[in-house]
Amino acid sequence: MKRNKLSYWLSCALLLALTLFFYECKKSETANKDANTSTATVPRSVTTFVHPGVLNTAANLDFIAGQVNGGDAGRTTSYQKVLDFIANNPLPTQFYSTVYVGSNGHTSPSKSQIRKDAELSYALALRFAKTGNITYANQCIAILNGWSYTFQNYAPIDATDNPNQPGLEASWTTPSFVAAAEIIRYYKPNGVSANWSAADINQFNAYLNNVKNNYINNVPGLGYNNNWNVSAGYAKIAIGVFLNSASVFNDGETILNNVMNSVIQSGGTMPELCVRQDCVHYQYSLTGLTYAAEIASIQGDNSLYTALSNRISQGYDFERSAYNQSTGCNYCTTSSPIFPGVEVAYKHYGTNNMLSLRNMQAPFGVPNDNTFLGFTTYTHYNL
Repeated sequence: MKRNKLSYWLSCALLLALTLFFYECKKSETANKDANTSTATVPRSVTTFVHPGVLNTAANLDFIAGQVNGGDAGRTTSYQKVLDFIANNPLPTQFYSTVYVGSNGHTSPSKSQIRKDAELSYALALRFAKTGNITYANQCIAILNGWSYTFQNYAPIDATDNPNQPGLEASWTTPSFVAAAEIIRYYKPNGVSANWSAADINQFNAYLNNVKNNYINNVPGLGYNNNWNVSAGYAKIAIGVFLNSASVFNDGETILNNVMNSVIQSGGTMPELCVRQDCVHYQYSLTGLTYAAEIASIQGDNSLYTALSNRISQGYDFERSAYNQSTGCNYCTTSSPIFPGVEVAYKHYGTNNMLSLRNMQAPFGVPNDNTFLGFTTYTHYNL
């Protein structure tokens, strides 16, 4: 009888131990999952805005202009990228009411022009900020007004194109226009105002609401979770600043927080490198996240930079591995263009991997496909 009781109690003890073991394992799995999917910080609800506040502030513009005007060799070399782009891209003589866009490299004259004009308007705004010469402000305003008064809609080139492409194209070009508009509207180099009229600013607001409501807001979420969503979130953050709209800004930040863990996985792995089989698309995601984080930081919110234990920084570690061809997906070579977002990221994080990447190709101009604004070596290096 005693032996049976002893066996009974030993069995109970063993069962209890096993139960506790599996509970602890499950709790550990849950904790690890939560650590990988939740943000490290809670976004600050932005309600008021700093202007200019899309990648550049008045203090930064003062500083870099002062360096070039004072003969600083490094800043002058990087500013030359701005001048070269202006010299190589004449001012537009016409604008399109319908911009026809295609996917996978399918292009049209209207698509090529709006991308180029977005970069050109920003280059001209930077030139005005550096010189205080009203001529460059007027040229920039002519581009902003030309598109905002003429543009009506986006449309696919033909039935072979992704019907959602208009939303992606709007997400790429709009923030560059906004960055230019922020400088023209708010920055006064040496007290010189660009004198952009209230009527023109209202028309530009209408243009922003058109592309936001009818295209950027329609970028698909389900099944994408890649540079499409990142670009849309970045665009809404930029638009929110110019429109002084907390809801638009915070919606953009929500989009980015929702997709960051899918775009840059734990440890920094970015699936787009292997899935897209090129060295470009994952850099779209890195650049969009970085630019959005920098705009938010200017507005007093560092949560995107710190989210998921500095996940954006881990993404650049992955990019460095991609250029080392050590990711298992060898689509990057030393001649593959590095997107200018790395310069902005280096200003914030200052890691050796970012320094190594930026030193490969700096000073940065604009991406070859005119998707994201550039000139970041001029605007952000060594600030």
